[in-house]
Amino acid sequence: MIMGKIRIGTRESQLAIWQATEVKNLLAANGHESELVFIKSEGDIDLVTPLYDIGVQGIFTRSLDAALLNNKIDIAVHSMKDVPVQLAKGIRQAAVLKRGSHKDILVPHPNLSDTNAILDVVTHRDNAFTQIGSQKKEAEQVTYDDSGEKLDAVIATSSIRRIAQWSRRYPHHKIENLRGNVNTRLRKLKESKWHGAIFAAAGLERVGLRPENAIELDWMLPAPAQGAIMVVCREGDEHAFELSHSFNHEETALCTKIERDFLNALMGGCSNPISALAEVKNGELHFKGNVLSSDGRQIAECGAINRLEDAGDAGFIAARKILANGGQAIIDKMKNVTE
Repeated sequence: MIMGKIRIGTRESQLAIWQATEVKNLLAANGHESELVFIKSEGDIDLVTPLYDIGVQGIFTRSLDAALLNNKIDIAVHSMKDVPVQLAKGIRQAAVLKRGSHKDILVPHPNLSDTNAILDVVTHRDNAFTQIGSQKKEAEQVTYDDSGEKLDAVIATSSIRRIAQWSRRYPHHKIENLRGNVNTRLRKLKESKWHGAIFAAAGLERVGLRPENAIELDWMLPAPAQGAIMVVCREGDEHAFELSHSFNHEETALCTKIERDFLNALMGGCSNPISALAEVKNGELHFKGNVLSSDGRQIAECGAINRLEDAGDAGFIAARKILANGGQAIIDKMKNVTE
């Protein structure tokens, strides 16, 4: 049994601390005292290598897993999309918090005066960037396609899923690598000559950093479990499990399970452009999923609506449909590239 304060393991980023504090507050609401224990992760230390070039499975969770198994903490809090579908041996899912926004958003460069310039027709060629001081040179470097209308934008992200979906929609745009926590990425965007960067809406909203001119990418399918927070504990620690499970959000837990089942069945991770979204609407489970080639040129996708009582295996069923309708060929091609 846990003695004294419940030790909550968390990464040190502003967003991770926000998430862990949310769990701390939920425990306090139930009369349980806790404290945050800060643990550095490999993903926080290496801010240069693209995520798909690192051993990405569990890069943001391994250090917390080790601290948990070594009894340095009692529970750990993760962005659920960062957690491998197969938890480390000896670790158990204890709770999933109510989901925030699942959407991706495009954050334009602070000096981009016309946000439509990235996604639509540029009406004033010389004014793509607000020409203030040193930013005037950046305005002169903006390029256009042969028609002289659309901006050949430079968009920043390290997510291979976002790269694939963006490249499919805007094949003439250039993608730059962008790593770091949300604060670091916003700073790098401001200091860059990029036109915009892609973020998870939930991350920026939770720490109050979502810019007013951010553009929701309703067409972009999210990573499985994006916007959800997971709490894990050691197997056999029933006290920690019960305390955490008291604030488990059943609907979010079901939807994220289905999305992660889909990911698991496709044998995907952060290095594969696999997307999924499950939502409960009017008592039914609505699911959408896809897998793309890394350049976005090939796609296999599916959608389904199930009764909630029949939805438990929806992720696995959707994955089988995807594999039988072009998904297997895309995945095999990606394996051949990486091997």
